[in-house]
Amino acid sequence: MSLKDRFDKIRSREKKEGKDVDDLSMKQDQQKQLFDIKTNIHRKLIEQLDLKGLEKLKDEDEARSIVKNMVSAIIEKEKLPISGMEKMYLIQEIENETFGLGPLEPLISDPTVDEILVKGASQVYVERFGKLELTNVIFKDEHHLRQIIDRIVSRVGRRVDESSPMVDARLKDGSRVNAIIPPLAIDGSSVAIRKFKKDPLKAEDLIRFGTLTKEVVRLFEIAVKGKLNILISGGTGTGKTTLLNILSSFLLNSERIITIEDAAELQLQQSHVVRLETRPPNIEGKGRVTQRDLVRNSLRMRPDRIIVGEVRGPEALDMLQAMNTGHEGSLTTVHANSPRDALSRIETMVLLGGENLTHKVINRQIANAINLIIQITRYSDGIRRISTISEITGMEGDVITLQDIMVFKQKGISQQKTIEGYFEFTGIKPGFMQRFEESGILNSMKLQTDYLKEVD
Repeated sequence: MSLKDRFDKIRSREKKEGKDVDDLSMKQDQQKQLFDIKTNIHRKLIEQLDLKGLEKLKDEDEARSIVKNMVSAIIEKEKLPISGMEKMYLIQEIENETFGLGPLEPLISDPTVDEILVKGASQVYVERFGKLELTNVIFKDEHHLRQIIDRIVSRVGRRVDESSPMVDARLKDGSRVNAIIPPLAIDGSSVAIRKFKKDPLKAEDLIRFGTLTKEVVRLFEIAVKGKLNILISGGTGTGKTTLLNILSSFLLNSERIITIEDAAELQLQQSHVVRLETRPPNIEGKGRVTQRDLVRNSLRMRPDRIIVGEVRGPEALDMLQAMNTGHEGSLTTVHANSPRDALSRIETMVLLGGENLTHKVINRQIANAINLIIQITRYSDGIRRISTISEITGMEGDVITLQDIMVFKQKGISQQKTIEGYFEFTGIKPGFMQRFEESGILNSMKLQTDYLKEVD
């Protein structure tokens, strides 16, 4: 069947269903037929296109212009009876297939979408305003989806295949990507893309969202500038990295900052930032560089601050030792449901390194290293909130002692299904504030004492 016949078939079906031929929202079966047309045009484009010459063009707009003209010529040659809107749609789709992420490209450019979750070739979900919803976006088949995955991971020098079926990568804008393919993914390849905001969220944005208050921001500023070691704890998708970015905004521009991540996500604005990223093993199983390797190496790089995107393995011990040996003001995150769970997870990670340390020794390392634990939680209304800010005060026997500085008090649920509550300081003056006052740090930073008034 020719391209013209295939397009005529789509048009006749649209007319039978009483749809406008210029309506670009098509059902999935119609999208699959359109995929065949796009695939054929795309194949003809590749046959005529000098891909190597196209790659040498520094201006992407110029390359897109070339592709646009060639696609228009193919459409005219095939004599496809399409309207101007349909032609623009086809050209845009083929440009996305050639330069971007195919069907995902409109979701990538949609500012209301926070996460994109692909479940096989025929189901794509997005998260908007904290809620998941199914879209009408589909891939032609599993092979088409795998092509897009390969395009993503190859751009950052990684691979995904049967011997290495899981991969972490990132898009050129910094958005984080995780992909897992069959046989591990039973129902087809799965992709999770956590988008980065073009304009990073600021503290004012989180105040507007209800994540925290001005007084909490002031406390964070004092803690970061006073070089406390801070651990951000929370579940998946609670906004740990976003909060870490905001805490990093209080770092001085004169400081040398080393960041260590599995996939680079942090968006620090300071001028002296050295960004390090782990590396998976090559096809021979060699050349792997872990977070633990990078943490150890960072100690030789004369850091003023060390920021680990997330501790998730044996590097936890090296991070604790760095905090205990003159690298104050370090920041990191961990997956945990409460401050106490966070401490247990770090202890478990230290043991994963095979170190012959007792429970008491590990806890003493943790108590001496970490000053503040910030717990962030995503509530049922989709809003992320700081639920607890806790200070580590020392040890009683073998147990690390914590005291809550601030907690979020939930009162109920409104008619709009949003959580109602308020942030409450416990009235306990943190031990580090007394230390800051005695050492003159507060005066040297010229910080106002609004927070002190709050707890007095």
